[in-house]
Amino acid sequence: MNKEKYANGQKIYEQKGDILTYFFKDGKIKAEGISINGIMEGEWKFYKATGQLWQIGNLKHNEKHGSWVRYDEKGQLEYQEHFENGKLKKK
Repeated sequence: MNKEKYANGQKIYEQKGDILTYFFKDGKIKAEGISINGIMEGEWKFYKATGQLWQIGNLKHNEKHGSWVRYDEKGQLEYQEHFENGKLKKK
């Protein structure tokens, strides 16, 4: 994480305790989840620029691990995948 702010002054990310939040240029949340000592762990949520939930997934040592779901523009389940140590196991 080299850059801390966008050109408009908006924070790119913010770490509060174990929760790391990434932002879009307009301040809306882009992604949020657990990050301990720079390592992404557990459940993470990712959002579209509109603020709509896009994906929910689990990470283990910065790699996809466990269930990942993606939603379409209507908020309906688009697909679900299962990863083990960063490798896709089931779609």
